[in-house]
Amino acid sequence: MGQRYNTYVGYFKKRYGERLQKIVIDAGFSCPNRDGTLGTGGCTYCNNAAFHPSYSSPDKSVISQINEGIEFHRKRYRTANHYLAYFQPFSNTYAPLKELKKVYEEALSHPLVSGIVIGTRPDCIDDEKLDYFQELSKRKIVVLEYGIESVHDKTLKRINRCHTYAQSVDAITKSAARGLTLGAHFIFGLPGESKEDMMNMAFKINNLPLHSVKFHQLQIIRGTAMEKEFKEHPGDFVNFTIDAYIEFFVNFLELLKPDIYIERFAGEVPPRFVEMTPWGSIRNAELIRMLEKRLEERNTRQSAKFYPQL
Repeated sequence: MGQRYNTYVGYFKKRYGERLQKIVIDAGFSCPNRDGTLGTGGCTYCNNAAFHPSYSSPDKSVISQINEGIEFHRKRYRTANHYLAYFQPFSNTYAPLKELKKVYEEALSHPLVSGIVIGTRPDCIDDEKLDYFQELSKRKIVVLEYGIESVHDKTLKRINRCHTYAQSVDAITKSAARGLTLGAHFIFGLPGESKEDMMNMAFKINNLPLHSVKFHQLQIIRGTAMEKEFKEHPGDFVNFTIDAYIEFFVNFLELLKPDIYIERFAGEVPPRFVEMTPWGSIRNAELIRMLEKRLEERNTRQSAKFYPQL
């Protein structure tokens, strides 16, 4: 029975005829909930160093990071001939447009870079920037990836996101109106959320004009405010075993609309950044195999229980 869910790799192969590998770029941006504009300290779960590779560093030029990233990925993804510059750490539209253009155009000047992926927050975008992305998308691949994390405002407040879900909907709606390719990021297991709360996110996601989604299970990173919160209030967190998470995500997939692509359904953090590794040293490739096996066992697939809302 073929592929049981839409893979992000499959999206690019279908649309552009080849695999496009992301190269993470750290351009030295910050966030409005770090610099005092909206708040300080950042999101309570966040330590960006745990989520991007060693070659990605703001003390290197964009071109240097791209060249090192290409060498890094060539050993693992030998079928990739072109790349996407992925501006990932922090909020990569949080600067004046003139400064943003300089950074993006530098990345796009590399002969092997076919486009850019821009990770940002929904409150760090405006019409001027969206108009620029719309024009840029006529000659290069442009993907906006919004960190939404949760559809529940009580959770967003608790984790110090300093924006609301309504702001996410507004940013995505305005971006979609310009024909931009859109992705979003969500976390399962944030404090105060039940499994039912998390499962209900599927219905909200189905109503968003997204091309792709990226999911992570919550991982408690050393030195973060959430590490302290987890130790003080462990009962406020849903702790998934690996088998329970696979089962949960199969149920979640069944509710998702059929035309959305899954970029990732779980995350990896280097062991040095975490106090515990409850899932052991399992890698993403093995998690994907487990997910596919469980979908096969249950003879189900993405959107198996999807019903369009009238």
